[in-house]
Amino acid sequence: MDLGVFIGLIGGVALTILGIIWGGGRLGAFVSISSVVITVGGALASLFVGHPLSRVLSMVTYLRLTLRTPNFQEERLISQLVTFSEKARREGLLALEDDLEELEDEFLRKGIQLVVDGTDPEIIKNILFNELNQIQARHQHGILLIDDLSKQAPAFGMIGTIMGLVIMLARIEDRSTIGQGMAVALLTTFYGAMLSYLVFGPLRKKLEDRDGAEVLVKEIMIEGILSIQGGDNPRILEEKLLCMLPPARREAVRQQAVKE
Repeated sequence: MDLGVFIGLIGGVALTILGIIWGGGRLGAFVSISSVVITVGGALASLFVGHPLSRVLSMVTYLRLTLRTPNFQEERLISQLVTFSEKARREGLLALEDDLEELEDEFLRKGIQLVVDGTDPEIIKNILFNELNQIQARHQHGILLIDDLSKQAPAFGMIGTIMGLVIMLARIEDRSTIGQGMAVALLTTFYGAMLSYLVFGPLRKKLEDRDGAEVLVKEIMIEGILSIQGGDNPRILEEKLLCMLPPARREAVRQQAVKE
C-alpha cells in the first residue's frame, strides 16, 4: 500500500479545510451538489466520448495501481540472473530448462525459454522489446485516461461557473441573491482545480512512476537474458546489471551475493 497517496490526499483536503476555517469562511458555503455533478460528471462523460468504452471501464484498475507500492525486487532478480549465467556456463544453456517452472514472471520465463530453445539472439531481442513496447502501450492508456481527467475537471469547472453566472444574471433584478449566486458559480472552478491539482494530476505522475519502474525491471531482464545467451562472464553480467540501479541499491545486491 502506497501511504504517500493517502497522506497527500488527506493532508491536502485537511489543509484546505483549515484554510477555509482560519480565513473566516463556513464549510457549508463550499458544499454544492450541483457543482460536483457538473465538474465530476462532465469530466467522466468526456472520457466516454474520447476513449473506448472498455478502457474507461478499466479506470478503477488503473487507479488501484496508484495505491499499491510495486515490489519488483530488482536486487533478487539480478542475483537470479547471475545464478542462471553461472549455471549456463557450467552446464550449458539447456540446463536452464529445469528452472523455468520456478519463474513466476511470464516475461522472464518467455525469455529464458527462447534461450533454451536456441533462438537467434536478434530474434529474442526483437520479441522481448516488442513485448515491452506492448506493456508500455497498455500503461500509456491508463496514464492518458487519468491525464484527460486532470485536464477536463478544471474545464468543466469553468463551464459550471459560466452556467452559474448565466443563471445569476437571469435573476439580477433580485440583488440579494447576487452574492450567493456568484459564490455557487465559482465553486465549480474550485472543485475542478482541486480535482486536477490534488487528485488526478498527481495520480497521473504516480502511474508514470509505476511505468518507469516496471520498464526498468523488464530492461534488466532483457539485458540479462541476452548476456546469458551470449555467454558473458557472470561477474561482468552482474556489474552490467548493477549499473542500471541507483548506487544505494547496488550494495544490497553485492551483500546478497556474499550471503549466497
